[in-house]
Amino acid sequence: MEIILTHEQADFDALASLLGAYLLDDRAVPVLPRRLNRNVRAFLTLYGLEFPFIEAQDLPKKKIDRITLVDTQSLITVKGVHSKTEVYVIDHHALRVDTPAEWHVTTEDIGATSTLLVELLQTRDLHLSIHQATLLLLGIYEDTGQLTYSRTTPRDVRAAAYLLDQGASLQILQDYINHPLSHTQQAIYDQARQTIETHSIHGNTVMVGWADARHTDEELSTIVHKLRDLLDPDALFLLVDTGGGTQLIARATSDQVDVGAVAEHYGGGGHPRAAAALIREQDARQVGEDLVEVLPKFVHPAITVAEIMSRRPQLLAPDTPVRKVAQLMQRYGYEGYPVVNEGELVGLLTRRAVDRTMGHKLNLTARDVMDAGQVTISPDAPLEKLQQVMMDSGWGQVPVVVDGEIIGIVTRTDLIKTLTPQQSQGGRQNLAQKLEESLPPARLSLLRAVAEQAQQTQTALYIVGGFVRDLLLDRPSLDFDLVVEGDAIALGRALVEKYGGRTTTHRRFGTAKWQIEAIRPSLAKALSQEFNHPVQAEAFPETLDLVSARREFYTHPTALPTVERGSIKLDLHRRDFTINTLALRLDGTHYGDLHDYWGGLADLSAGLVRVLHSLSFVDDPTRILRAVRFEQRFGYQIEARTLELLVNALPLLDRVSGDRLRHELNTILQEPNWSQMIQRMASLGVLKSIHPEIPWDAAAEERVRTAMQAQTPDSWGVPFVRDGYPLPIALSYLAWLLPVETRQAQDICTRLKVPGWLADTLQAAHHTLQRQAEIMAASPYQAVTILEEIPPLALFVVHILTTDASLRQKIETYFVDWQHIKPVTTGHDLRAREIPPGPHYQFILDALRSAWLEGTINSQDEEKQLLEKLIDDYKHKR
Repeated sequence: MEIILTHEQADFDALASLLGAYLLDDRAVPVLPRRLNRNVRAFLTLYGLEFPFIEAQDLPKKKIDRITLVDTQSLITVKGVHSKTEVYVIDHHALRVDTPAEWHVTTEDIGATSTLLVELLQTRDLHLSIHQATLLLLGIYEDTGQLTYSRTTPRDVRAAAYLLDQGASLQILQDYINHPLSHTQQAIYDQARQTIETHSIHGNTVMVGWADARHTDEELSTIVHKLRDLLDPDALFLLVDTGGGTQLIARATSDQVDVGAVAEHYGGGGHPRAAAALIREQDARQVGEDLVEVLPKFVHPAITVAEIMSRRPQLLAPDTPVRKVAQLMQRYGYEGYPVVNEGELVGLLTRRAVDRTMGHKLNLTARDVMDAGQVTISPDAPLEKLQQVMMDSGWGQVPVVVDGEIIGIVTRTDLIKTLTPQQSQGGRQNLAQKLEESLPPARLSLLRAVAEQAQQTQTALYIVGGFVRDLLLDRPSLDFDLVVEGDAIALGRALVEKYGGRTTTHRRFGTAKWQIEAIRPSLAKALSQEFNHPVQAEAFPETLDLVSARREFYTHPTALPTVERGSIKLDLHRRDFTINTLALRLDGTHYGDLHDYWGGLADLSAGLVRVLHSLSFVDDPTRILRAVRFEQRFGYQIEARTLELLVNALPLLDRVSGDRLRHELNTILQEPNWSQMIQRMASLGVLKSIHPEIPWDAAAEERVRTAMQAQTPDSWGVPFVRDGYPLPIALSYLAWLLPVETRQAQDICTRLKVPGWLADTLQAAHHTLQRQAEIMAASPYQAVTILEEIPPLALFVVHILTTDASLRQKIETYFVDWQHIKPVTTGHDLRAREIPPGPHYQFILDALRSAWLEGTINSQDEEKQLLEKLIDDYKHKR
């Protein structure tokens, strides 16, 4: 015989799971537990005949070969079980450590076990009756708080939608989800209400209550639900004396309190938002005293306003013209400004008010159109308080005040990003260990030295951007991007004073470059002593850049940004993509804390390249090329809205300087996935937007790949680097553009501001191909005369790309042999023969070289004989 079981004190998810398992295998008998929640009993009283459930005492006296256990991992005692009985578990709770290893367990981290079974039913394409669909929907709704608990997943919602399609009744559901309390439950409710004590733990409101239910076996979880809905704490713990011991029932409304972990501490279990435990050896009051002691271990500090606010906000005087405010909003993208009169907050000026004023072309001031009032919040207030302030006031930007001084501003957007599950909560993850495991000792010691100096000067120090991104992707870099929330120049000078070296500063941008190269030995010695481990001097970089946190605005599309001092949050917001907005704080107790204000961690996990705002590509169209580079480098996707914005901004590439575009292309050509990047740019229309004649196809890719892989002997005279261009990059441009018609190729070089020598080399390579027939028909001396006027790099690119083996051989012969053939005779020899200098020197020497190249002379004696003849001819002509 096969049976289906669930846990005692069954709720609707347990009952619905019994039904779901039966519908999947009608050979198994669904057995009701001895105790049911009151609303579940009420439902079965009315609709029980519609279902195949049986009581445990009605089970046939047969041997049980298989048990399917749903919505639990605890097996009740049943007659007929033997040593070979197989147990299969279907549950949505985490796997318990005491679950027998021989059991077959299926667990999924979703809102309800019913969801798992409904998904399986969908694959069978079974038709459900109204009552069957309603019970399954009750199971999902009860365990997900009617799809509102944070544990709810898209799968739960899809399963609920399927059941509604099957005819589930929302009217029946409402009757039993919000079931009224019985008289006995009401008495327990009243007692618990009077005994509840409120505790503030790490900024969270936690309530603990006590009640006596030894005189009844009424279901208690409904009482806790009612109390939670009435009192709205972050977490509620009800401790109830029962005949079997103290029943702990817990509910949470905040992710900061994991009631499941608390219940597990007492031998029970459940979810982070709903859990229970039975403690047999202590009464409720004793458990309550112990609970208050252990709760701080399980309660996370609440996120406060200080963690999400922007510091040092811009403030407006009441007489500030609205026209000027509109310009500020355009520059910085702010949605509102506090209005302050003589240090006192008098109102808030919002973008909506500014836009309406500008739309009506009214010449008004901030005082005329602001929302008057003094709505503020303190930096240590929890987010729930902030949410309430915004709801009560209607203000979407709330000034943060300490002792009457506005120190920051927190916005509705800040709140939404923090509360949205997909977004990371700044400062909640620490990567100190990962950082120390990834960096070599010298670099890590240098970083710690700067961090300690920052701490001494009470300066916040961050390592930001691509370094943090790559650290999280387990591909750490050695390139540091250090941002100082304060004065980077002062920090740089403090480092020089302590360790030596010198700084190069740029006051406008607040940057300091610490020159380390000259002090490497002394710095290594100092850090070795300071951190008590050997440090290799040669492992230090030549310089270390320190940058003051700043904010940027663009006066017009494609312009370079104007910068001003700002916070780390604003500094990160000026970056290109969310995955590059991550920061690690390094000073003091904050060492290793991850700050993610703009959703970078979520996009990194999802593999998305996303801009921070809709004008990102308008502000800087070169981000178009960077978006493609990051997408192809990491195997990510450009997020859908970002891709739409990218395509819309393509015409703006025409207004970007060639230097900036070429810099981006140079970077791409040095990437391992360069070909995929250029192909992606071609498919998006990026190349055509830069210049309509830039080609890209399979042949172009093959040419560039061949050029990048080409090896040249040193004797050929081809420079490996020129003006900062490595040979593979120079060859890439030449190979890419070689088939393009000469005039168009020069236009492309002009657009990209390709260095003059490289543009001239491309033109020379074109001319070489145009003279191919002439070169092939030329004698050795004639060929040398032509080829030695062509830059070696131009000849080399023709050599590696031409399909004409004869031309390739001729160029190779020139490099290897012909260019080195010269006559023994020199101009000094001719002067010694008393031949006056003049054009005839070159004529004689060329004649001698030609004879060698053409093979008419093959020795020095033969050269001397020819020289005598040439001299005689010269004298005869005179």
